[in-house]
Order: sequence, then C-alpha cells, then structure tokens
Amino acid sequence: MNDGLEQLWQHYLDCCFLLTQPLSSALPFAIITAHNPQGQELEPCQNRLLDRALQRDIEQLLVPYRVIIGTAPDHSHMEKSWVLFVSHEQASELASKYQQNAYYYVQEDVLYLVSCRDSRQTEVMGPFSQRVHIVSELPEFCD
Repeated sequence: MNDGLEQLWQHYLDCCFLLTQPLSSALPFAIITAHNPQGQELEPCQNRLLDRALQRDIEQLLVPYRVIIGTAPDHSHMEKSWVLFVSHEQASELASKYQQNAYYYVQEDVLYLVSCRDSRQTEVMGPFSQRVHIVSELPEFCD
C-alpha cells in the first residue's frame, strides 16, 4: 500500500458509527457508503447523487436496510452509509460498483474492515457494539 492509502486505511480502522437505535447482531450485515469514491473527497451534492443511486440499488435487492453514519472519533469527518443484510459477495460487488476502497462487515458483533482492492485483506476491528453511539437524530447532511 502506498502512504496515502495506508493513512486512509488507518482512518477506516478508527471509524465509529452513529445510529438512532441499536442494531441486533443476530444476523450478519454490511456497512457500505457511496461517498468519496476511491478516497477522493467530493462536493456534498456529488455525494448526495451517489448516495441516492446506492439507495436505489439497495432497494432492488429487497433486503432490510437502514441509514448509519460512519464518523471519525472526533466527528471531524462523517459519511452517510447504509446497513444492509447481505452476503460478503453482495457487499463486495456493491462497494466495488461505487468505487469504494473497503466496506465493513459485522458478524456476531465482530466488526471487520474488508478491502475491495485485495480480497485477502480483511482486518478484525473488535466488537461492533463498542463503536456505536446512539443519537436522538442523525446529522443534517444525511437527509
């Protein structure tokens, strides 16, 4: 990995999540965003367009889903993302379609960071429940 990608990967590893209600870890699920493809920061309007396209793709899968916010621990960077109950293969295809470097996968409360660039690169991040913050409402940019 080059230095820029290594730094970005570290940001992914430091990620926390904002939800308005707890999620059960009884079923495995993926966390995917369409924001900032290939780690390149886009304008908010561009991210909104990509997010709407991703939501349409998710709706076509006919699986349960909900909004989640991936955030830096200090909330200096946030990205609207989606929890969806799909297999690793489906998650990888969708994340790759939106040119993401990685996606998260949760199984039995264990959070994994899965690379879209190298299928062998997966990091165990520990308990998902320890990275979740329940909030009364999500930040405005997510609407």
